[in-house]
Amino acid sequence: MATNLPFMVSYGTLTKILNKICEASIPENFNGDFLGTKLGFPGGNQKAFIPWAKKCKLIGEDGTPTQLYKDFRNPTYRGVSMAKALKIGYEELYVRNEYAHELSKPDFVKLVTDATGLAHDNQTVKVIVGSFFNAKEFADFDSTLKTDEKNTRTENIKETNSNEDASETTQKTIRRKQIDLGINYTINLVLPKTDDPAIYNAIFKSLKENLLNE
Repeated sequence: MATNLPFMVSYGTLTKILNKICEASIPENFNGDFLGTKLGFPGGNQKAFIPWAKKCKLIGEDGTPTQLYKDFRNPTYRGVSMAKALKIGYEELYVRNEYAHELSKPDFVKLVTDATGLAHDNQTVKVIVGSFFNAKEFADFDSTLKTDEKNTRTENIKETNSNEDASETTQKTIRRKQIDLGINYTINLVLPKTDDPAIYNAIFKSLKENLLNE
């Protein structure tokens, strides 16, 4: 079974390269020359770091360092950025187990064998596991989880406030309509012919008391 899981054959070097990245300046393009000249890893096996980093989105396909790369160099965001990078690069494993990083090494090996179809003692499985665990030393998955929970709570609060605002607006509209609602009466009054003012007074008094006061 084919797999897209990233790895370095010399995965012991992965930790050293990541440490050097934290010390060096950000290059315009992370290529073999930068890896060999600036970071001090000119070997052929060490160049496998570049496809590994691209798979984890630390480096763009054109070699440009991504925001995850820049955050990784910052001690404050290093753990979170590496946790995100590993979830991206090893997405195939996280689809099978969202807590893959919490597995023991034997359980993680089984997860890799299930995903790749390779035997547990296969060399490719060994280097995938070694690469993941070495990079995991830099990761802080707990902070990533807290950030996700905070974002979820924020979205829920925004949605609740939006619903409350909509409900309040609807209630105001209903009240406004109730206030604006009125009834107009058209009264055609036929008065009797009379010369007695008392009759007219009685008619208008009755009209006022029974209709006009409502």
